[in-house]
Amino acid sequence: MSDLASRLDNFLARLEQWLPPQLTESDWEQAVAFRWRKRQSLFGNIGYLQAIRQLPPIHLDDLKNIERQKDAIVANTRQFVQRLPANNVLLTGARGTGKSSLIKACLNAFVKDGLRLVEVDKDDLGDLGDIVEQLSGRPERFAIFCDDLSFEEGESGYKSLKSALDGSVAAQSDNVLIYATSNRRHLLPEYMKDNETYRHTDDGEIHPGEVVEEKISLSERFGLWLSFYPPKQDEYLAIVGHWLGHFGCSAEDVAAARGDALVWALERGSRSGRVAWQFARDWGGKHGKHGKPFSASAQDGQA
Repeated sequence: MSDLASRLDNFLARLEQWLPPQLTESDWEQAVAFRWRKRQSLFGNIGYLQAIRQLPPIHLDDLKNIERQKDAIVANTRQFVQRLPANNVLLTGARGTGKSSLIKACLNAFVKDGLRLVEVDKDDLGDLGDIVEQLSGRPERFAIFCDDLSFEEGESGYKSLKSALDGSVAAQSDNVLIYATSNRRHLLPEYMKDNETYRHTDDGEIHPGEVVEEKISLSERFGLWLSFYPPKQDEYLAIVGHWLGHFGCSAEDVAAARGDALVWALERGSRSGRVAWQFARDWGGKHGKHGKPFSASAQDGQA
């Protein structure tokens, strides 16, 4: 019997290696965010929540050239954590302009009020129903974070997201919202041939056809839309100055770096918070500036 028990223990230990880890109550209490992961098992790919205990090092005070967008998402998030009606949010616009950083900064601002972030890759959106089911019984407030979201024709996650936003009763929960970022306003590619589906009425009005309506229907399910635009030159230089100051540069250093910052942006064909952050890292490093520890996850934050 002892030999059989030993063999059974060994079998169970090996089986556990194929199963995803389960969150403990301590994990739920100490984690500030979660990431939905997939693990290959004997039963196929199994999804599970991975706890993250460290807050992202980006704050609302670092985002100074997007006041309108910041005020809107902060107000919506405050309503959400106070258990008041709030909307799912779609942030769209130019790359590197602070969309993702704004969501992470909101987590920092409201984590003490019970806000938690759940990062879900686009390829895993088909699991939204399972994710919401795990979150629905918790006292915390969860923002499901889908970064750089866009779909190609025929991708399965498109319909799962539509159900989670507005359709399926099983995919909705009072303590869950979806915060998504995208470079595409309507999340789907838009082709010239789509214009052929527009209908012209006798009185001259134009109505979109079924193809266009289908593409618009997903983004319309987000109650709050926030658009982001590339900064002007003086705004870009202000962002550069902010991050150079972060690395310990003086006002004289910032003035001396102005020309190099403009050339840096010109060579990349873009002015954005991300470009400003990358320049400040390069310039500060070359001039022996250390500054405060900071993660690259903040690189697209506008200042």
